[in-house]
Amino acid sequence: MSHVVFFLVPGVHLLDLAGPAQVFSTAAGFGHPYTLAYVAEQPQILTAQGLPLVAGLDWPELGPGDLIVVPGWRTGARDDAPAIGPASLRALRDHHAGGGTVASVCGGAEALGQAGLLDGRRCTTHHDVQDGLALRHPEAVVVRDVLFTVDDRVITSAGIASGIDLALHLVAVRHGPAAAARVAREMVVYARRNGHERQSSAMLRHRSHLDDTVHRAQNLIDARFDRPLPLPALASAVGVSERTLTRLFSRATGLTPLRYQQTLRLERAQHLISHGATIDAAAREVGFEDPRMLRRLRARTA
Repeated sequence: MSHVVFFLVPGVHLLDLAGPAQVFSTAAGFGHPYTLAYVAEQPQILTAQGLPLVAGLDWPELGPGDLIVVPGWRTGARDDAPAIGPASLRALRDHHAGGGTVASVCGGAEALGQAGLLDGRRCTTHHDVQDGLALRHPEAVVVRDVLFTVDDRVITSAGIASGIDLALHLVAVRHGPAAAARVAREMVVYARRNGHERQSSAMLRHRSHLDDTVHRAQNLIDARFDRPLPLPALASAVGVSERTLTRLFSRATGLTPLRYQQTLRLERAQHLISHGATIDAAAREVGFEDPRMLRRLRARTA
């Protein structure tokens, strides 16, 4: 069971909170083991949009597979930073030190900065408060003009709707591109955006188009990327000719269907290798008959 805990600060933006919460709630509805909790330093939080929220005061027990998300908030001035209590900052630090993941949306990066989690790491936030974040936390590497960054289990996003992109990325990493695509489709998120980072999932990188035929083909590849999927069968399944599918797919994604499948296989294999699998075992797991193909693909992206 993966706990997703949202740490709420007074003035929290509703969409910063609701977007990621909807992603994980939808994923849970599809059978992925998520439970959501909401923690604050006071029992009732007034949002920036005027809606009061009720939150718990005690942090649940968290493990390495769990996630803390800090949504952004509205302040009186762009560079204002709220005072966050030492117990909350310690909870953020301890969770990360124990192998867990922490994330922020918009100005929520400030909480991670106050906890010392941005020092020496790449991060981002809403463009209105980037300068203030960099000024208050000079050891942080503030990256501008990206939707989100990933650095050593510290994930930060630019703000508002980019929290959905961040959450979809996490679902893709943990459960595969097909799971993230299914959640995005259920949420009617047609333009799946990536953070322009190598760590972002292939599903998000190549879904930022509006071609329904290509999306249907990608849905099939996402669900069966580890098995042979000949172009004639794929084209027949989406109701177009092989030539038309190749043309549409290349125009929408910049890749052929086969190259897209290889990209998914490579991403999954890299994840397995990073968790201790051998190259040969990872190659078999993702559907390569010959491990040399995986080695060649890895060498191209090195």
